[in-house]
Amino acid sequence: MKNVVLFAAACFTVASPVSFAEDWPQYRGVAADGKSAESIGKADWSNGPNVIWKTETPLGFSSFAVAEGRLFTVIATEGSEVLLTLDATSGDQLWRLPMGSSEYEQGGGNAGAAGNMGGDGPRSTPAVSDGNVYVYDSYMVLRCVDAETGNLVWKQDIINDFAGRNIRWLNASSPLVDGDVVYVSGGGAGQSFLAFNKNDGQLIWKSGDETITHATPSLATINGKKQLVYFVQSGLVAVDASTGSELWRTEFPFSVSTAASPVIEGNLVYCSAGYGVGAGLFQVQGGGKVDEVWFKANELMNHWSTPIVHNGHLYGIFEFKKYGRAPLQCVELATGEIKWKEYGFGPGNCILVGEKLVVLSDAGEVVIAAASPDAYHELARADVLSGKCWSTPAYSDGRIYVRSTEEAACIEIGN
Repeated sequence: MKNVVLFAAACFTVASPVSFAEDWPQYRGVAADGKSAESIGKADWSNGPNVIWKTETPLGFSSFAVAEGRLFTVIATEGSEVLLTLDATSGDQLWRLPMGSSEYEQGGGNAGAAGNMGGDGPRSTPAVSDGNVYVYDSYMVLRCVDAETGNLVWKQDIINDFAGRNIRWLNASSPLVDGDVVYVSGGGAGQSFLAFNKNDGQLIWKSGDETITHATPSLATINGKKQLVYFVQSGLVAVDASTGSELWRTEFPFSVSTAASPVIEGNLVYCSAGYGVGAGLFQVQGGGKVDEVWFKANELMNHWSTPIVHNGHLYGIFEFKKYGRAPLQCVELATGEIKWKEYGFGPGNCILVGEKLVVLSDAGEVVIAAASPDAYHELARADVLSGKCWSTPAYSDGRIYVRSTEEAACIEIGN
């Protein structure tokens, strides 16, 4: 694979350096909540951002995991999904591991804005922990791979060994790692939710009889209990992270595909889906009781762009299938009231770094904006990538990592 290194004319200046660096080891970061504890100072991209490298990443909507100086994502080439590993500093390819087929039959990835259509591919993001990479492919095979060599450590075939039930457009959920456990979903009756020992692949527990969606589960402590919240076709189902036993559930409508993860703040759980469904907020009480706080039918739809929650407000890209047009919005969590919206992003994704949003549009623009409910305050914008971007930005050690169906880029911010 050819690698192209670019040095922009000017750097991204900051008012104060980040105080420390942290990895971005799985889908949506350390806690899988879309947040980085690093910080971004005052941005000046008047002469362009400091794009220190670009490299090819053909096909797919998998995001980057970043750990110990390496990047991990999944691409599709020569009829196969491929786990790709890059050097985080140079963008050079370190190794690649061909996995299962990249034939998807239904072709859902061929939608998009005029002039930016086409390009299907894998949707799941790898996770990295203690020197190993965990990747869950479209045909529901979970692999553990040595992060340095690319050698297979262990694998579990969920369809063949756990009566797995794949769905339309195939699996898109990402593995979730916490401590010594890696969590996935998609098994059959009595084993829809699965927890494996991350070191040897041995089953720790299995539970549930649910039909999955494309949404990755969320892990949080609610009312003192660490739990996984799965967004399945029946609605929200929470299970004890250590045993898999069900803690609570609530119904939520399903239509065609659900892809955004649940968003959790204290004992409040927000969820949203497209295809005319809408969004809702639920309050989890003791004893498995769940109260609906609000529900907005056919409104506040997150197609697959999971918002982040910050100081009582949701920030993310809302509306359904408005390729090239969907807005970045700020929504008051407690009420569902829209505080502001800025059109023109399309169904890309955003994360939070300190007090600032890093947003990737579906056309490859990277935007820095203030995470403030007062109004939309744009701090920097640059057209960085060609191709279609349905993936989520990653942030680690003062750098933004983004990718499309054609290429990836690293933007140096500095520390």
